[in-house]
Amino acid sequence: MQELDARAKSLLAALKADSRSGATQLALNTLDQLLSYLDEVEPEGETFLRLLAELRAARPSMIVIGNALAMIEQRLSSDVQVARQAVMDIRDQLENATGTIARHAIDLLPVSPVILTHSASSAVLALFRKMAEKDRAFSVICTQSSPGFEGHSLARALNELAIPVTLITDAQMGLFVPQADLIITGCDTWLTNGQFINKSGTHLLALAAHAAGKPLWVLADSFRNSDADPGSVELEEMPAEELNAPPGDWITPRNIYFERVPHALVSKRISELGVFSCLAEPRR
Repeated sequence: MQELDARAKSLLAALKADSRSGATQLALNTLDQLLSYLDEVEPEGETFLRLLAELRAARPSMIVIGNALAMIEQRLSSDVQVARQAVMDIRDQLENATGTIARHAIDLLPVSPVILTHSASSAVLALFRKMAEKDRAFSVICTQSSPGFEGHSLARALNELAIPVTLITDAQMGLFVPQADLIITGCDTWLTNGQFINKSGTHLLALAAHAAGKPLWVLADSFRNSDADPGSVELEEMPAEELNAPPGDWITPRNIYFERVPHALVSKRISELGVFSCLAEPRR
């Protein structure tokens, strides 16, 4: 089998190394890089298919990437222009799904809501941008989402939109959940058993929301649906160096970035296909 060229290896390495972008943004970035790769290298069909296969396997906790690439594979031929059009079409579908989710969600929100979120989701940010565009009054509480600190990028984006945002440590989630009207998160993978996978800390946030009687909405397009055996799904672990743990023969730092969250803790799943009620409804 032909070895990947340097440009393809660089693309693959960038996907594996990015621990700060949300699943949608990372998928869009990867598709943009694939377009550039097709233009610059004009690879043979076999080489391009091998690159797609390796990219699909690179981030197992972010099924949106694998699903988008699988859809491209289904349309491929040896013609580079066909490959390029397939990448562009799937990219448009993914981007449009995010906008549709925002339109579905905005009509369900209460007046002047306080929204608490964890990590940095492209779908959640799209909702916030849509609310700002429509001059809807709202404020956000966001966790910094350590150790990647994706919440910092979300806070900066909200600041640029002139939206009041309270940035908190992950450990303060339980303190601030009672101050929120609802909790909204993104999703990296939606499993067949009803669990969803998101950044570690989401399960604790969902439990805190349930205890406080606050609704939890999950914004998750159909690109996130996985038919894999839930028990076989790998939860990615990033380099332990991010934790800055003290040295010691008996110290073992762990840095598992993603976790499963039970379906029973979710009030609504909102996708480009519509709004779906889940098991946990807000207490009244």
